[in-house]
Amino acid sequence: MSGPIEAAVNRVSEKKNSDPEALTDKDKKRKDTVFISDTKVFEDEEFATFYQPREDYEGRHRFVPDLKWSQEEERLLVRKIDWKIMLFTCIMFFALQIDRGNIHQALADNFLSDLKLNTNDFNYGQTIFLVSFLSAEVPSQMISKRLGPDNWIPIQMMTWSIVATSQAWINGRATFYVTRALLGLLEGGFIPDVVLYLTYFYKNNELPIRLSWFWTSLTVTNIISAFLAFGLLRMRGINGWAGWQWLFALEGIVTLCIGIFSFFYLPPSPTQTASSFRGKNGWFNEREEQIMVTRILKDDPSKGDMHNRQAITPRKMWLTLKDFDLYPIYFVGLSHLVPNASPSQYLTLTIRAMKFDTYTTTLLTVPASIASIFSLLLITKFSEWRNDKTLVNIINQVYNVIFLTILIFLPNNANVWVRYAVVLLVIAHPNCHAVVVAWTSRNAGSVRTRTIASALYNMAVQIGGIAGSNIYREDDKPFYHRGNRILVGVAAFNLFSYLLIRVYYKKRNAWKKAKWDAMTATEQVNYLKTTEHKGNKRLDFRFAY
Repeated sequence: MSGPIEAAVNRVSEKKNSDPEALTDKDKKRKDTVFISDTKVFEDEEFATFYQPREDYEGRHRFVPDLKWSQEEERLLVRKIDWKIMLFTCIMFFALQIDRGNIHQALADNFLSDLKLNTNDFNYGQTIFLVSFLSAEVPSQMISKRLGPDNWIPIQMMTWSIVATSQAWINGRATFYVTRALLGLLEGGFIPDVVLYLTYFYKNNELPIRLSWFWTSLTVTNIISAFLAFGLLRMRGINGWAGWQWLFALEGIVTLCIGIFSFFYLPPSPTQTASSFRGKNGWFNEREEQIMVTRILKDDPSKGDMHNRQAITPRKMWLTLKDFDLYPIYFVGLSHLVPNASPSQYLTLTIRAMKFDTYTTTLLTVPASIASIFSLLLITKFSEWRNDKTLVNIINQVYNVIFLTILIFLPNNANVWVRYAVVLLVIAHPNCHAVVVAWTSRNAGSVRTRTIASALYNMAVQIGGIAGSNIYREDDKPFYHRGNRILVGVAAFNLFSYLLIRVYYKKRNAWKKAKWDAMTATEQVNYLKTTEHKGNKRLDFRFAY
């Protein structure tokens, strides 16, 4: 970069060298006020040049740094984005969850006994699924960044729906394991692909609550699936099929239809919504596109450092892999969902152990799902209100310790409704997953890092899921007291980990701020001109915690 940068450096240098007292209050205070994610960077003549989007960024022609708009305009525009983009991503997540979650409804229909499998066989199948799932995360993100999420996500959905439908023909342990592996490989990159896609449309502080809607759709899917299962499992005997076979076949067809529709529906970016399917004029007018692009880049200028069809090179991938500042989030990803994973996965088997029949069992899963929706939305909203990531996760782990401990000390002959209530409360924990996913994206600091980091975090979660899938064991049935003691230990470990992470990011920000504040305005401009630091390694970047 030259021209405007040189002029900015020279202008500040001349003032400083000729007369130190000539520096304006703006110059003196700039070092305390300008940093990435601060809208002031585009209002400061000396600094704005460094944060411009690249020339081939797909929204560059709509970026107007001095554009003004009202809060009401932005509110209405965000609502429009919610209806056009967020609602459909929730529908796509419905498709994912109905195909990866209906295995639990199948359990209520004697799936294991029909195939002569036991609890450990099911655990191994889930482990195979999760290993395949996490193996696909980074490769899927690489493909998505090259083809665009708008192309890659529909391809994923259509291919996994075919495998999901084929589960109707499972006839034993081998075919069970094969379909689990294929589903994991094809579904694995979906979630980080969607998170990357949503960052094109939403500001950092808007993303957590949208992701909570995203995971709410997962819970809504569980509710809908329970009612669908209530009907479909009653089809046992029709054409010689078991109820679980009808469940897999018909729900897989539903997913295929959504996948085909998404191929035509998803736009590549906020400024590329025009098509024969979406309308020749697109969804947004010119001013709306200007507001969308400008507000996104003012909130986080790093979103303009790559275009939406730009592949990530091996070198850029390596830079992300060795980004130690994101390791703390990956680390907690390994375990922060484990305390609730086993109780959730084994809910139907636990209810059956209380002597409820198949159809009552499917309906009794619904209250847990409804309670999960409210707890997820409330904790995410609380996180944004407090602007605090670690506090809400600490609250979640304290909650887990309390209710899992109660579950440990419930005797086997306890009242079935008391046990059911406690299990429900364990599952309906204040789920902070949406907060942590958005936190990973926020602390990435660049599109390149955000793309791979989202996948790495999700891989960590899947590794934790593998552990969670093997804590409840056959010899610990029916109420898994030993398993619950292990889960209490994991929750206590998580609680301590979040406290350490809070200290780590606070110290990192203090170190960066001290370095930045020690520079004069001239030195700050020169740093931005010459630094090789990228993304969250820059001294003008601050971590959220």
